[in-house]
Amino acid sequence: MTDSMIKRFPQDEPDHRDSSRPSPENEGPSPAGGKRRAGGSPARKQRRWARERAAQGLYQQLMNPIPVDQLEAQFMEDSFMLRIDLEFFRRILRGVEQHAVDLDASIEPHLDRPVEELDPIEHAILRLGAFELIHALDVPRAIVINEAVELAKRFGATDGHRYINGVLDRLADEVRPTEPRRER
Repeated sequence: MTDSMIKRFPQDEPDHRDSSRPSPENEGPSPAGGKRRAGGSPARKQRRWARERAAQGLYQQLMNPIPVDQLEAQFMEDSFMLRIDLEFFRRILRGVEQHAVDLDASIEPHLDRPVEELDPIEHAILRLGAFELIHALDVPRAIVINEAVELAKRFGATDGHRYINGVLDRLADEVRPTEPRRER
């Protein structure tokens, strides 16, 4: 399978223009007291790119279910995958597959419609965000939500990011009640 055969979002380009936008994980004072450069550290970019690719894979799974090993192999044929956090990408893909039913059950009470009626990209992003909130406790709540919102801005409908933000914020209140809403 070639790079051109991997199902991509229309906006998916290797330049990753959104990685230069400030977010809680790549802005704020540096240890020396100055501002960090927009875009954050290489490790943060690698995680952001891993989330982007994972969201694409989760979307693809919703549209055309295939075994996760086969899906992962398709993505690994893309040379850009060498630039992402592969461990994190695999953790998300495999974790969401393993917990999909429970993740849908955890987000459904916070939706305004049945989970089956969600737009597929919003569904994929909500599963990704729910997985991180519930199973990736090493990632702060604010970063999980912000990254999901950024994915929705990039790949979702015009105001889909607001919906994603609201649903994940309510879920975070439920699953991480003692964690602060925003990093300071």
